[in-house]
Amino acid sequence: MCPSQAGNKLRILVADDEKVIADTLKLILAQAGYEVTVVYDGLSAVDAAMRLSPDLFLSDVFMPRLSGIDAAIQICSSLPHCKVLLFSGQANLRELRREIESKCHRFEVCSKPVHPTDLLAHLRELQSH
Repeated sequence: MCPSQAGNKLRILVADDEKVIADTLKLILAQAGYEVTVVYDGLSAVDAAMRLSPDLFLSDVFMPRLSGIDAAIQICSSLPHCKVLLFSGQANLRELRREIESKCHRFEVCSKPVHPTDLLAHLRELQSH
């Protein structure tokens, strides 16, 4: 279901230390009908999540102050309804998935850069679960 068809917008928290990427994601997601908040590091993501209670956390893996993985773990421990989609352009995705699972979590992980059409498809898939 498209967020605009749901009657209320799905809230997405985006975290990426590369401001151009984070701000571009905000534009793409807002145009697709999502309510989007952007932060530029993992600690800010945790703080924002506690205030905003997002439906989805979309984050880069490697960020200063707190990784996207650790931010997602903290967010999900307080907000179990929050879904997570992590992305990385700097590491082997298989190794990242192993690291996440070693911390007893299963988060979706995709390669960066991600085409807007693919990103929106990932989000729709996460919403349906």
